Amino acid sequence: MKPDAPAGAASTAVAAPQPIVSLQDVEVHYALGGSSVGRLLGRSRGVVKALDGVSLDVAPGEIVGLVGESGSGKSTLGRAVLGMAPVTHGTVTYKDRVISGLGDEAFRPYRKKIQMIFQDPAAALNPTMTIGEGIEDALKIHRIPEAERPRRVVDALERVGLAPAGRFIPKYPGELSGGQKQRAVVARSICLGPEMLIADEPISMLDMSVRAKMLDLMEGLRRDLGIAFLYITHDLASARFFCDRIAIMYLGRIVEIGPAEEVFEQRQHPYTQALLKAIPDISHRKDTVTELPRGEIPDAARPPLGCSFHPRCPKAFASCGWEGRDLRTLLEERWTGLGLDAYRRESALVKGLDAVQTTVSKDGAVSVIPSSDPKELARIVEEIRAAKPDEPFFSALRGMRVEHGGLRLDLAPFRQPLLTPQAGRAGRVACHLYPSDGVGEPGAGTAQSGAAAAD
Repeated sequence: MKPDAPAGAASTAVAAPQPIVSLQDVEVHYALGGSSVGRLLGRSRGVVKALDGVSLDVAPGEIVGLVGESGSGKSTLGRAVLGMAPVTHGTVTYKDRVISGLGDEAFRPYRKKIQMIFQDPAAALNPTMTIGEGIEDALKIHRIPEAERPRRVVDALERVGLAPAGRFIPKYPGELSGGQKQRAVVARSICLGPEMLIADEPISMLDMSVRAKMLDLMEGLRRDLGIAFLYITHDLASARFFCDRIAIMYLGRIVEIGPAEEVFEQRQHPYTQALLKAIPDISHRKDTVTELPRGEIPDAARPPLGCSFHPRCPKAFASCGWEGRDLRTLLEERWTGLGLDAYRRESALVKGLDAVQTTVSKDGAVSVIPSSDPKELARIVEEIRAAKPDEPFFSALRGMRVEHGGLRLDLAPFRQPLLTPQAGRAGRVACHLYPSDGVGEPGAGTAQSGAAAAD
């Protein structure tokens, strides 16, 4: 059963418990591949910010859900907590000890306290070991006394419903059903007595008939053993059922976080709204409209400026972070309505939106789009504006002119929205649509294909 108040909620009677795990401004960067010589010299073509300034606490016994589409950074966050993804900036803390940056041996004591349930139970279990041997191997790795291991194996198996334990100890993974394999994975995780489990899509590969049972099992571990969970999923329905709090992630950032019911019933961020509207409603039929976000998730190697969701956001406006690349969607929508000859003629005007250079300052963003005929391209942009005057992109467009063999676009200044609390709510949201007690800093320098120059 969920607690009445989310962890971290204000209370005048009882102080908030010390978090088991705390992330503060965590960034995880991965270098993009270059030539073999460049890699040897430590050079790369840039970085992917898999996590970009994430802060999050998990309290004892709390279940926090991380929800988002593929590529949002959910799994990377879980791996960063476990020391499996190197933290580029910021800190991960276990109680009062910073654990990010520790080597394998130094991290070993903390890995007993923070364990992981992997998505694919078949891949998580060694097919050459019996279930009993696999669990005992985890105990051996963490130097649990040999005399204590058999008892722990039995206790763990029976705790997850694989009882009597003697029936399952001699079996190999291939002899178990999918649900039984996942229970064996959970047993291997809890045999060390962890305080927190990171569950990475733990039910996504299970039959529908056993998913609810697995969630009930994990809820029982929280209730009986006080284990906290970081529940990583793209399944909004299971997150609502299982989690105390939910954090919505998009392109490496948390864009909204709050109690599960609040996030579902009073969602604020346009991305959260879009995710929930995309869920089919079986209670209605012909009058049900499923709404999906416009376009696709941008390339994490070339993230949009400002709010990462703004190119897909129906509520975006001038200060959200527009740049020349954002013209692509409008051009492509126009081209879908043209004949083949007209499409070839117009698309040839643009030499490559991926090569757009954008210079950012406190006064705004300046993009120069390479074009074989910038005057004609400007005419087409004006035609699009006349046909779609309410397009958010045009709210930021301050002017156009031919410059250096391309079309220069002068765009409004922007700020990165911060995750801030809202009056009357327990949660927080990172969106310029809502009042903020702070503002993000504007970018500066030159960006190419959305990658900041500082990278």
